[in-house]
Amino acid sequence: MTVPGYVWALTVAGIIGLLLFDFVFHVRKAHIPTLREAGVWSTLYIGVAVLFGVGVLLVGGTTMGAEYFAGYVTEKALSVDNLFVFLVIMSSFKVPRADQQKVLLIGIVISLVARTGFILLGAALIEAFAWVFYLFGLILLITAGNLARPSGEESRSADNLMVRIARKLFRTTTEYDGDRMFTMRDGHRVMTPMLLVMVAIGGTDLLFALDSIPAIFGLTQSAYLVFTATAFSLLGLRQLYFLIDGLLNRLVYLSFGLAVILAFIGVKLILHALHENNVPFINDGQPVNVAEISTGLSLVVIFGVLVVTIVASLTSRWGRAQNVIYAARRHATEYLEIENDPTRRAEIFGLLAAEEQTLRALPEKYRARIREEDKLMSLLHRAHTERDRELSR
Repeated sequence: MTVPGYVWALTVAGIIGLLLFDFVFHVRKAHIPTLREAGVWSTLYIGVAVLFGVGVLLVGGTTMGAEYFAGYVTEKALSVDNLFVFLVIMSSFKVPRADQQKVLLIGIVISLVARTGFILLGAALIEAFAWVFYLFGLILLITAGNLARPSGEESRSADNLMVRIARKLFRTTTEYDGDRMFTMRDGHRVMTPMLLVMVAIGGTDLLFALDSIPAIFGLTQSAYLVFTATAFSLLGLRQLYFLIDGLLNRLVYLSFGLAVILAFIGVKLILHALHENNVPFINDGQPVNVAEISTGLSLVVIFGVLVVTIVASLTSRWGRAQNVIYAARRHATEYLEIENDPTRRAEIFGLLAAEEQTLRALPEKYRARIREEDKLMSLLHRAHTERDRELSR
């Protein structure tokens, strides 16, 4: 179905309006969102995405509706996985909790602009070259293999190429000046870590787009559906970050679930490429008579894998342990390196003490793993030393 130009214009205007609303009413004034605030706005943004999908279903038909929902759910799941990396980046740059909202929103805007470029490029390539489906399928299979390999937090770096280029081209400082992106130091205008962390998140998302855009093109070839599913999956990501922040590290099997989904879509793309084949060295350039995977089956598989993955993660004892370990690491870092307000520091240390008590109550096999994490043990020891020093004043 061809989407009229005015529909594109209205959709883009609506998405820009939502981003501006988010900035003016939630992000412009730095604050830490409450769980209720994050929950309400996450629900509203998901509701807007679902209502849009219902509209697509009514206007475009069952196939278009199923393609949109399959694309939206896949992109949302990939976005949640990306939050792990965003969290590592913000921890590396020691972004104050109240300022993380602005970093995330700017990162989302950069993501949306970058992905729009990839979407237009992908649509043009698909229109011109049928063999692109082979390439997209191969990319997804390689990505699935990488996701299936165990990786720790140390494998995720905040010092990507764009950050290194920014540091070479501009004067930078390691100190924050509120939420300003530039400040004055020794008579010179310098870039603060606030802008650097936005650059880091934007640069990292360029890599994310290399698997997310081929994935959604494997579910629909409509550029309009690809764009809207991608945009709505990013909208509300900021609120979702604060809502499930405490659960992120508990989703221990999410990467495996995403690996299965991306591998499934990769196979679907290759089957489609074979069905449309015109590559000379494959079947003499003639289409190959293979079965294709329907959009309905794709939607069922994606939902099913995500449900199994999330349930398995939330019921896993190691997942619960990981969640507490992550919280203890974050609160110790906040206490030592980020927060300066005495009242807030006392609250953070109280949370840290409760988390340590929970860790001590874990089965011995988990406590043994924790004791092997030298960085975490050193961080906890430093937090206690600092607290003893404060109390002895």
